[in-house]
Amino acid sequence: MCLGPRDQVSYTFHYYLHARFNGPLPMSAPQPVRLEDYRPPAYHVEQARLRIDLSGETARVDARLELRRNPAAAPEDTALRLDAEFLELEALHLDGEALDPAALRAADGALVIPDPGARCRVETTSRFRPAENTALSGLYRSGRMYCTQCEAEGFRRITPYPDRPDVLAPFTTTLIADRTACPVLLSNGDCIEAGALDEQRHYAVWHDPYPKPAYLFAVVAGDLSCQEERFTTASGREVALRFYTEPGNAGRTEHALASLKRAMRWDEQQYGLEYDLDTYMVVAVGDFNMGAMENKGLNVFNTQFVLASPDTATDADYEGVEAVIGHEYFHNWTGNRVTCRDWFQLSLKEGLTVFREHQFAEAMGSAAIERIRQVRLLRSAQFPEDAGPMAHPVQPKSYVEINNFYTATVYAKGAEVIRMYRTLLGDTPFRRGVRRYLERHDGEAATIDDFLACMEEASGADLQQFSRWYHQAGTPQVTVRDEYDPEREVYTLHCRQHTPATPEQPRKAPMHIPLAVGLLGPDGAPLPVQLAGEPADEAAHTRVLELREAEERFEIAGCPQRPTPSLLRGFSAPVAVEYPYSDDDLAFLLARDPDPFARWEAGQQLAVRVLLAEAAGEPRPGGLERLEAAFRGALEAPGADPALTAEVLTLPSETYLAEQLEVVDPQAIHDARAGLRRALGQALTAHWQALCEQHPGRPWRHSAEEAAQRRLANLALSYLVAGSPRHLDRALQQLERSDNLTDRLAALAVLADSEAPQAERAIEAFHQRWRDEPLVVDKWFRVQATASRPDALEQVERLTRHPDFTLDNPNRARALLGAFAQGNPACFHSPDGRGYRLLADHVLALDARNPQLAARLLGPLSHWRRYEPQRRTAMREQLERILAQPALSKDVHEVASRSLEAAG
Repeated sequence: MCLGPRDQVSYTFHYYLHARFNGPLPMSAPQPVRLEDYRPPAYHVEQARLRIDLSGETARVDARLELRRNPAAAPEDTALRLDAEFLELEALHLDGEALDPAALRAADGALVIPDPGARCRVETTSRFRPAENTALSGLYRSGRMYCTQCEAEGFRRITPYPDRPDVLAPFTTTLIADRTACPVLLSNGDCIEAGALDEQRHYAVWHDPYPKPAYLFAVVAGDLSCQEERFTTASGREVALRFYTEPGNAGRTEHALASLKRAMRWDEQQYGLEYDLDTYMVVAVGDFNMGAMENKGLNVFNTQFVLASPDTATDADYEGVEAVIGHEYFHNWTGNRVTCRDWFQLSLKEGLTVFREHQFAEAMGSAAIERIRQVRLLRSAQFPEDAGPMAHPVQPKSYVEINNFYTATVYAKGAEVIRMYRTLLGDTPFRRGVRRYLERHDGEAATIDDFLACMEEASGADLQQFSRWYHQAGTPQVTVRDEYDPEREVYTLHCRQHTPATPEQPRKAPMHIPLAVGLLGPDGAPLPVQLAGEPADEAAHTRVLELREAEERFEIAGCPQRPTPSLLRGFSAPVAVEYPYSDDDLAFLLARDPDPFARWEAGQQLAVRVLLAEAAGEPRPGGLERLEAAFRGALEAPGADPALTAEVLTLPSETYLAEQLEVVDPQAIHDARAGLRRALGQALTAHWQALCEQHPGRPWRHSAEEAAQRRLANLALSYLVAGSPRHLDRALQQLERSDNLTDRLAALAVLADSEAPQAERAIEAFHQRWRDEPLVVDKWFRVQATASRPDALEQVERLTRHPDFTLDNPNRARALLGAFAQGNPACFHSPDGRGYRLLADHVLALDARNPQLAARLLGPLSHWRRYEPQRRTAMREQLERILAQPALSKDVHEVASRSLEAAG
C-alpha cells in the first residue's frame, strides 16, 4: 500500500497516557497490542466463499468459511475468533447448526466460538449500509461507485472473519447488483462466470486461486469506463490490463497503463518475476484514505495516482503515477505472494517494495535526481519522526491503532534499510537473497527475520548487528574528524557514532553503518580510497567504510597531499554526518564533487549555514556572497544537467531548517529564507530572466528532459518575483498562455504569494475555469494553503467555508488542512495559537467520520515541545483539549496521548 501524497506522513504506533495531563489510565482507554504477545492463529481458512448483494442501499453479505485447526497453535487455543464491526449479523451457523450471535459476542464486537472442532464450516449473513461507512474502511460508497479498502483491518467491516495477515485463503466471490447502476462488477483474481439474475440484476463470480490474507480482498462495482491493453510476459503468456475510471475520467489512464507495462517488464528483467494471473485491474477512486492498495489482481487507487493529462496533472504528478503504479505492481510478489505474518512485520513488505519502487524510478529517469528526492523526503518526514515523541523502530514492539502504524519510519526508513543490504552485500548477492526469500516463503506469511536469514544465506555475511536497524529508533549521528601525515602520505578518518535517546530506548548499541567515502585532491581530481595494508586500486574512487563500533579509525594510504573528504556519498545510510567543513570546502565540493548527491548536499549545507545565521540574527560574514557565487556558478556551468541544477538552486525547506534547531522560531526561519530568496532574486535577475525566456514555447510533451527544463524555468520565475513584484506580469502571462498544468500551477503559486489585486483575480479565475476537475481544485486549495503571505491563516479559515471544501474527501482535507499545517510553518505557528485551534477543530470534526484521516492530520501538533514557550503552550492546550473529548477514536487518542506523554 502506498501512503498517499508524497509530502504526507502518517504518525505514531504506540499508546501511552501521561498522568501529568490526564490522570490515571481510565478503564476504557485503548490497550496496546504487543509483538511479544504474538500467537499463531487457532484456525486456518481453507476456502472463503462470499456472496455480496449490492442491489439496495443495504449490502447483504453471505459468507461460507471452511476452516481447520492450526497444528502450530498452542494446545489451549481452541476458540475460533471472527473479527466483526460495523455489521448487523442476521445469522450464524456452525456445520449447519444455528447459533446465537449475541451469546458469542466479545467485548470488542468479535464473535468467539469456544471449540468448533478440528474442522468446521461457518456460515454468516451480515448487513450494513455502505453509504454510512464514512471511515472509508471496508466496503463503502465513493460517489456512485462501491469500493473497498481492507488494509489493515477493514475486512471485518464486510463480514465476520479471522482478520489477521497470517490467515491466508483462496477466495471465491459472487457479486450481485443492479445492472443499470453497476454494470461493472469486479473482485480479486479472474472472472469465471457472469450473467443475469432477472431483468434488473446481474452477477459475476471471481476466483482468486492464490491464498491471501483478508486485507488483500477487494470489490468494486459501478458504472465505469475501461481502457484495456495486453501485455505479453517473458514466458509468452498474455495478460489483460484493465484500467477503470468513472466515465468523466475516461482517456486519462494512458500514462498509467504505459507505466504498468514498464514496471512489469522491469520486474522481469531485474528480479525475474512474472505476473501470475490472466487479468490485472486498476480502479481509480475519488474518495480514498491512502495513495493506492495492492489487492491481488484488483488494485484500488486514489485518482491522484492513476489519472494524468496535461491539463490536470503536473510533471511531478506524472512521476508520482509511474512510481505508485510500480509500487503496487511490485507488491504482487513482495507483499501478496509473500505477505507479512503480523502487522509488526509491516516494513517487510512496505520497506522492500518502496526500495523496489525507488530502483524502478531510478531506472526510468535520472538515478541521481531520484536519490536526491528520496533523501529530501526522508529528511522532511522521517527524520522529524525519529526526533519526536512518535519515534519508533522500523519494527516497533507495540501499537494501539494499526492505522497509526503506517509511518515514514516503516516505509521510508525501511526502504533505506533494504538499500543498505544491497550496499553492504553487493547487487548480485542482494538479488540472490531476494529470490531465495520469495521462493522459500511463496504463499506464506513471513517475518523480517526470515528475510534477514535469506540475505545471510545468499551472501555468507553475518548480519546480526545489522538487524539493530529494525529494533532501534532514532537517527544515528556520525561525527567525523581527520588528520593527515604528509611523511607517510596517510590520511586518517576518525568516526564516532551515537544514536540519541528516544521514547522507551534511552541507550542504543552501535549500529552497522555503511559510510560511502570519496576523496578529492586540491585540484578537484578524485583520489583512490585505499585502506592501509590493502592492494592498490586506482579505480576505487568511492569506498564503503563499515562502521560497527562506537569509535573507529580508518587509515587511507597513497595520499600525496591532504585531500578533501566527500562523506556519505549517495546517502549510503540514513544517518546525520557531522564534519568540520569550512564554507570554502563546501563551495569546493559543490563545484567539483563527481558524486551528484554529495554535490547537492554541499550546496544544501552551505545554504543552511547562511539561513540559520540569518534566523538567529547573526549574519554569517561573506555567507550571502559565497552562496550567490555558488548559484552563479551552477547557472553558468556549461552543459549542466537542468534537473540537477534545479535541485542545487532549491533552498532547504523551512521544515528542514527547523529540524536543525533545538528551539524553533518559525517566523525567524521564514523571514531568513524569504530574505535570501529576495536577495538571490535581485542579484541574479539577468540569469533568471534568461532561463524564463529560454523556456520552450512548443506544445507540452511528457519527457524527463522537458520536465527538467520546466522545473528550472519555473524556479527562475519564483526567484524573479521574489526579487521584485514587477515581474508579476510574467507570472500572469504564463498562467494565461500555458498549455499544461505544470507551468500554470507554478505561476499560480507565485501569484498566491502576492496580495496584488490582479493576483487575487487570477486565482479566482483559475478556480472558475477548473472547478469541475477535483484534482485541479485540490491543487488550487493547496497553493493557497502554502502561500507565503501574512494573511495566509485568514485565507485558510475562509477556504474552510468555501462551497468546494469538504471533510468527506480525504484529498480535499489534506490539500487544505494538511498542506497548511505541514507546508506553511510561519502561518500555522501563529503566536496567538489560531492555527493550532483551526487544525484541532477540524480534527475533532473528522474524528467521528474518518478517524484514520483525523489522526494523520493531527501529527504537526506532536512536536510541540520544540517550540518557544508561547507556541509550546498553545499547542499543548489543543492536544489536551482533544484528549478531553468523550468517545475519542483510538486513532486520535493514540496520537494525542503519546504526544503529551513524551513531555515527561
